[in-house]
Amino acid sequence: MVGFTESAKCAMIRKIFDDAYRSERACLLVDNIERLLDYGPIGPRYSNTTLQALLVLFKKVPPKGRRLLILATSSQREILDQMEMIPCFTDVLHVPNLSTAEHLMAVIKKSGVVCESGLSELSRRLSGRKANIGVKKLLGLLDMVAQTGEGERAGKLLAKLEEEMFVEYQ
Repeated sequence: MVGFTESAKCAMIRKIFDDAYRSERACLLVDNIERLLDYGPIGPRYSNTTLQALLVLFKKVPPKGRRLLILATSSQREILDQMEMIPCFTDVLHVPNLSTAEHLMAVIKKSGVVCESGLSELSRRLSGRKANIGVKKLLGLLDMVAQTGEGERAGKLLAKLEEEMFVEYQ
């Protein structure tokens, strides 16, 4: 919705919700909700029109016989709290950054991007190191290294991890 006016954005959001209500069961993902609200930390500024539209739509009960699951992501809980959005949700789940080599390796293994020998090398090189990276960021790095040759992936991933999160020895 980049470049949409506030009213065009609200109309599009309303259409998405209306389309979801047509299904017996639907799921909407609102990723990075503060971006949808045009939130900017300088000021702070945001679109109150879009905020009000979302608040109404989040609280609206689906038609009888219809179910709607709304998942929203944000890295700025305190901003959503100030905008009084938190009460719109049944539950709030905090997903902390990955903080240990074991956490990293679990995601890397599950992705299937790095071969067994690469996994062994990564495990050895990450052992004893602290991490601080979000799952989404790690998955993005894995997507990027998947574009390289299989033999280069472990080394490339390690280099990118060091750039992104300044992996340090404990």
